[in-house]
Amino acid sequence: MLGLQPFDIDKETVIAKVQYQLRPGDEIRFEAAGDVIRVVPPATGMPTAMLDVNERLELFDAATIRQRNRQAQANRRGQVHRRSWTREDLYLGCS
Repeated sequence: MLGLQPFDIDKETVIAKVQYQLRPGDEIRFEAAGDVIRVVPPATGMPTAMLDVNERLELFDAATIRQRNRQAQANRRGQVHRRSWTREDLYLGCS
């Protein structure tokens, strides 16, 4: 059989992927709904896989600018306080 192994795909996995576009790592919410817990899928935005390369590059560039702004603000908040110990100090104390 050329090293291939049969696999089963359960109904829940198919529903999650096809009907709700859920993927591993997606952020989902749980809400109380009477006697049950409701799983709320992530916001329904356009998946980036459906965007062309230029649109994805624009999103990436915008995210890069936002991250640079966050880092610049963090640097303006003040100097980083140096700790009085080093990693080596921790290892030397264990011997």
